[in-house]
Amino acid sequence: MKTRNKNISIYFHVHLVSDSTGETLVAMMKASCAQFKSAMPLEHLHALVRTEEQMARTLEDIKNKPGVVLYTLANPDRRKLLEEYCEDHHIPAISILDPSLAMLGRYLGASISHEVGAQRTLDSEYYDRIAALDYAMAHDDGQNVPGLRKADIVLLGISRTSKTPTSIYLANRGLKTGNIPLVPGAPLPVILDTFENPFIVGLVASPDRISQIRTQRLVGLNENRTTDYTDIDKVREEMRQSKRLFTQKGYPIVDVTRRSIEETAAKIINLYQKERRNRTLL
Repeated sequence: MKTRNKNISIYFHVHLVSDSTGETLVAMMKASCAQFKSAMPLEHLHALVRTEEQMARTLEDIKNKPGVVLYTLANPDRRKLLEEYCEDHHIPAISILDPSLAMLGRYLGASISHEVGAQRTLDSEYYDRIAALDYAMAHDDGQNVPGLRKADIVLLGISRTSKTPTSIYLANRGLKTGNIPLVPGAPLPVILDTFENPFIVGLVASPDRISQIRTQRLVGLNENRTTDYTDIDKVREEMRQSKRLFTQKGYPIVDVTRRSIEETAAKIINLYQKERRNRTLL
């Protein structure tokens, strides 16, 4: 029997569009949405949007998953593209820094620099985060598996175990992270067994929670049919098989059911650092 979180009555898409890392947007979105206990945001982070092609892909994603848009864009041309698109398609959008920037400008009697990522010091740590973000995007959802040989962390899990947002968060911490989905009937790439550097982690969650999230995702796509993707018995079997695989391979397991993305990432970082310390001692 399918269960549902009775406290949540609204699921909605939130697009976070930034020409920097998007950390400010993520923090603002989480703080804002926490005030609405009956609503669950479906987060889509569009970070490092710095070309017209990247903006075009972002607008296409907003078109396919309409909701609300929060943005921080220093480039006036790309900002205009986003604002005009949202206005034409009646999509609520707000530049989250505008009110505070306007107030500071009036108080200081100074103009805004419009410098991308001006709030961050351009040191080696900053560039490491940017490189890690680029890496995470290029190795998301099973892309370029051979390239994961150079990863710091590789996440495995069935669909909707928060692999992508966790990868992005870890990348914001400077850790090159990729992820591979576990698909029923499809074996894990054997090349993973040859990797020496990546720290491989298995993500698991309550089957009820996974089924619920998948159902809401399909509803958002106007797909209301019951399929194996959402069937609770099928999801339970997927989860059993993934746990069995992780145990056989000796991969550490992190349960994301009651963890936020930040908490999941913190747990993974602790495991990663412990593994690296143990490796150094060998």
